[in-house]
Amino acid sequence: MQVSRRHALLGGLAGSLGACASQPKLGSFQGARQSADAAFSCGVASGDPAQDSVVLWTRVSEVEGSLAVTAEVSSAASFERVVFSSRMTTGAERDYTVKVVATGLEPGQTYFYRFRAGHKVSPIGRTKTLPETTERVRFAVVSCSNYPFGHFNAYDLIARDDELDAVLHLGDYIYEYGTDGYGGAKGKALGRDHTPAHECLMLGDYRQRHRQYKADAASRAMHSAHPMIAIWDDHETSNDAWQRGAENHQPATEGGFNARKRAALQAYYEYMPVRDPQAGRPREQLYREFQWGKFLTLTAIETRLTARTEQIDHLAAVAELNSDADVRRFRTAVLNDPSRELLGDAQQAFVAGSLARSVQAGAPWRVLSNQILMARVMAPNIGAYVSDEAIAEIEKLFPDARAFLQWSTLGLPYNPDAWDGYPAARERFYEAAKVAGARDLLVLTGDTHMFWANDLRREDGTEMGVELGTAGVTSPGANAVFGENAFDYSLLVRKENKDVRYVDGVNNGYIRLDLYGDAGQADFISMSTIDSPDYTAVRTASFGLRHKDGTLELARSEGLGFKEKILYR
Repeated sequence: MQVSRRHALLGGLAGSLGACASQPKLGSFQGARQSADAAFSCGVASGDPAQDSVVLWTRVSEVEGSLAVTAEVSSAASFERVVFSSRMTTGAERDYTVKVVATGLEPGQTYFYRFRAGHKVSPIGRTKTLPETTERVRFAVVSCSNYPFGHFNAYDLIARDDELDAVLHLGDYIYEYGTDGYGGAKGKALGRDHTPAHECLMLGDYRQRHRQYKADAASRAMHSAHPMIAIWDDHETSNDAWQRGAENHQPATEGGFNARKRAALQAYYEYMPVRDPQAGRPREQLYREFQWGKFLTLTAIETRLTARTEQIDHLAAVAELNSDADVRRFRTAVLNDPSRELLGDAQQAFVAGSLARSVQAGAPWRVLSNQILMARVMAPNIGAYVSDEAIAEIEKLFPDARAFLQWSTLGLPYNPDAWDGYPAARERFYEAAKVAGARDLLVLTGDTHMFWANDLRREDGTEMGVELGTAGVTSPGANAVFGENAFDYSLLVRKENKDVRYVDGVNNGYIRLDLYGDAGQADFISMSTIDSPDYTAVRTASFGLRHKDGTLELARSEGLGFKEKILYR
C-alpha cells in the first residue's frame, strides 16, 4: 500500500467526535538490540508447519564458493538427542540461503533447531508442529513492516509471547521503495535507510532488501521464537501489483514486469520460510492449507499475482463521473463487470475444497489469511468536513486530494484495490463458501495499515462471518494524512458503513488472536512508539468472537470510548 495513491485521505475534519477510553498497558520494554552473529547475520527462521514437518531457514554470511550446511532438530534446547539432521550445499546461486524441510517429526510438539557450517553454529530457534488434536490456538497477526518507518517493536513483543502457536504475516513483509520513495524521509531521520538505496528492480536488489529486514534485531528475535505462515501482498514485488503489472512499475524505464516479478519471487522463496511450489505449479500460486487437527483450518490465499485483473484507477475515473447517470454506468459497466477477477478458478476451487473439508470434519474454525480488505466499505462523504484551506495543505503532499474528495461524494467504494473493487468476484467467493457450508468465515486482513473489526455480508445481506484487519507493524495509517483528525475520520467511516464495527487508523501494532472451543478473543495490541526500540505496549481494543445461527459474529468489546461503543452496536 502506498499512501499517495490508495490511501489519499483528506485532513481537516471539523471538531472532535470523541476520545478513546483508557486502555490497559501490557508493559514497557527495551527492544531487542543484540548484535547479529557474523556468520548468521540474518538469524534463523521456521515456517509452514505441518503435523510431521516444518520449514527451517537461515543464511550463511561472509563466505565464498559452495558451502555444506547441516540443519539439526532436537526436542530439547541442549540438543542432547538430535531427531532430524539434513545436509545441503548452498552458494551464490541462492545467495547463501539455506532452506530445509525437517521431516519425521511428531505432531503438536515444540522443537529446537540450529545450523552448522563448518565450525560455525547458528543461534538456536524454536518451532512447533501442528497437532492432531487441540482445543485452543493462538496467533499473532502482522502486516506491513516497512523498515524506514520505524522499529519493529511489534515483532519484539511477539518474540516475548511464549503461548503463540504461529505468526501469521499477511503481506508487505518488505517494501520495494528506494530512499527517495515512500518512507524515505522518516528512514533518514531514524537512521533506518533502505538498502539498496534505489528501488528494487533486479534479483540482487530484492535479495539485499530481504537481508536488511531479516538482520533487524526484533525480526531475528521473532523468527527464532515462532514458526511463521506468510503470504505476500504487493510490496514484495511492487506497489499495487496485479497479474501483469503494477502501479509502481514503469515498463518504459524499468523493463518488463515479468522479469521484475520473477526476480522478486525468486528472492522471496530464497529468503522466506515457506515451502517451494510443487513441481509444475506456477510460483505465483502460493495459496495453501494448514490444519490444527479437527479444530481449525487455516487457508492462506493469494490475491495479487495469480489472477488479479488490473485495479480501477478511481482517482482518474472520477473526472468522468459528472452526473448520477455517469455513476450508475460506472457502477454497472466497470465496477461490477463480472470479468474482474481476484482468485481465479483454480484457486477458488482450492479454497472452496478447503472450506468444505473443514465443515465436513466438524471443525469450529475456518480462518482465511487474506491480503486485502474484504468487507464492504464505502468512502464516507467528507465534503462537509473539509475546508479549501485544508485541501490546499493536503495537496502539498497528495496532488490527488481534490479527486479523492470528489470520489467520496459518489457513494462508491473506499478502496477499489481491495475486494470492493471486485464485487462480482467477491460474490462468487461468498457463493462458493456458502455451498461449502462455511458462512462462519474468520478473515484476517492486512494491507490497510489500520485495525478493523468488520461484519462480512453479501449484497443481499446474508451474513458470512467476521473480518479482523491488523494495523501496520510500522507503516502509517490514516494519521499520516489526517494527523490529529485521524480518529475523527475513523468514526465517520464507522458511522456511514454498517459493516464496519471498528476502525483505528492511528496506531501501529498487531492482533493477538486466541481461539478456544467455539469462542474467541481478538486483542488489538498497539505500540506507544516506533521511533525508538524502547516502547510501551497497550491493548487498545478487544473483541469477542462467537458462533451463532450458522455464522460467526463479533460479540463483546473492551477498550472503546463512549461514541465508539455507540457505533460498535
